[in-house]
Amino acid sequence: MVGDVVGDPGLEVLERQLPLLIKEKSVDFAIVNGENAAGGFGLTSPLLERILAAGADVVTGGNHIWEKREFWPGLDAEQRVIRPMNYPVEAGSPGRGWILLEKPSPWGAGNEAPLIPWVAVNLQGREFMSTLDCPFRSFDAFEARLAAQNAEEKSFTGKPLILVDFHAESTREKEALAYYLDGRVTVLAGTHTHIQTADERLLPLGSAYITDLGMTGTQDGVIGMDRKICINRARNQVLYRMEVAAATEGKTAVQGIVVEIDYETAKPLSIERFSLH
Repeated sequence: MVGDVVGDPGLEVLERQLPLLIKEKSVDFAIVNGENAAGGFGLTSPLLERILAAGADVVTGGNHIWEKREFWPGLDAEQRVIRPMNYPVEAGSPGRGWILLEKPSPWGAGNEAPLIPWVAVNLQGREFMSTLDCPFRSFDAFEARLAAQNAEEKSFTGKPLILVDFHAESTREKEALAYYLDGRVTVLAGTHTHIQTADERLLPLGSAYITDLGMTGTQDGVIGMDRKICINRARNQVLYRMEVAAATEGKTAVQGIVVEIDYETAKPLSIERFSLH
């Protein structure tokens, strides 16, 4: 799972590093948060294609996924991009909050390889952010729908591997949701703050967790943005328009985690944090 891709520097380092990481770690499924790919705010169809071409299986979003209005139809049309599930769908929010993708197991051969049911889920926090539907109750409802759908349609066999991108500001809210979902999901990883945390661990009931994956982009700014503008915003309390920081040689990085998973039990065996410059 890869943290928020920020602007052109993030896209470029992702395109260089993600294919190498996938090969080196024998990655079977990759999730990339792309909500900041378009100049730091939003996503477009051409940029989505670049992220998928780099090796992402699913691209997740967050509060900035809505910034490019011209991309809203893409949230419905593009199958492998999801936005936070707890936006109120009754209001007509485009897109979907989760996706089920089956991929052949690396341990089989040809048509005999069993299919692994990967489920990517996107949620957004509420503390210090916009008021949305409760992420706790939203996941409960999703879990019930997934079970009912599989019972009716036999959508998959075996235990689903549920990977959650929780896009939230509050570390307290992230940890609370992680413990609430412990044993019910394979991985819960936080995004949004752009600062990678050093608390990756396996929780008591068997879920892998990290408070924030970090950021994919230039490390020579403030959360990937121009540091002079950020300083002026903080000092003057004037909301100057943010701009992506220029890439500095040796200062761009891809940040995230690699989780080793037992496919039969859908339980993680290990979690490893990375920051590839």
